[in-house]
Amino acid sequence: MRTRFDDELDELHKAMVEIGQLCKDTITETTDTLFTGDAHEAKDSINLYHRIHKNEREIEDSCLRLLMQQQPVATDLRVISASLKAVYDLERIGEIAADISEMVINDHMSVANDMINLKEMSQIAAEMVNDSITSLVKTDKDLADTVIRRDDQVDGLFDQAKETLIKSFKEDGNPEYLLNLLMVAKYFEKIGDHAVNIARWAKFVETGKSGR
Repeated sequence: MRTRFDDELDELHKAMVEIGQLCKDTITETTDTLFTGDAHEAKDSINLYHRIHKNEREIEDSCLRLLMQQQPVATDLRVISASLKAVYDLERIGEIAADISEMVINDHMSVANDMINLKEMSQIAAEMVNDSITSLVKTDKDLADTVIRRDDQVDGLFDQAKETLIKSFKEDGNPEYLLNLLMVAKYFEKIGDHAVNIARWAKFVETGKSGR
């Protein structure tokens, strides 16, 4: 019976890696649409979010099944609980990326130049998501700490973006577009926050403390 339980835990880990990869892919694809204005690619990113949402439900079901089928020991219980919490953050990451893609479609967001470093923000956020899932699946506390520290980079870039956009707001005749850019930057900052949440749940698996 324990072997079956271990196999199902392994499947849970694989499912978490898969949904994490989907989140990373949708961040990358969404960022591309910002610079191309490609509505078809934006719709592809939104479709990725639908897959993420479906996977979230399946992972939740798997976690609940594991909890009901056996009486997990403390470490197993923390793994399952952390996965339940983390998958919510992953679903939100996918939703945020889809919201950016919706802006590309509806507001014709296409950035000719990267004046507020959106590409860099996106890349760091995507790496944080990837590393946070790795830290959770492998119970790597050091990697989780690295993810948490990197959030300062995203926050710093967001602060720079605000300063740049406030200055441009005073000089430019298209305030709506600049506000949209600020919203996109805020979205990437929020993705970083969700990655930090996942990293904290990774630490919880090892320490029994959420680290909040």
